[in-house]
Amino acid sequence: MSSKSIIWLGMIVGSTVGSFVPALWGSGVFSYSSLFFSALGGVVGIWLGFRLSR
Repeated sequence: MSSKSIIWLGMIVGSTVGSFVPALWGSGVFSYSSLFFSALGGVVGIWLGFRLSR
């Protein structure tokens, strides 16, 4: 896999997992906290994808 593919995969997986984190405390999937954690998970996924592709 190319480094670009790994970074994209990290962003997709990170944002998906991040959007489900607020469901752990009973918040909805379509809430502001879900949007926040989705963005945070995407950034972490991009960072991890970048680190793994090096």
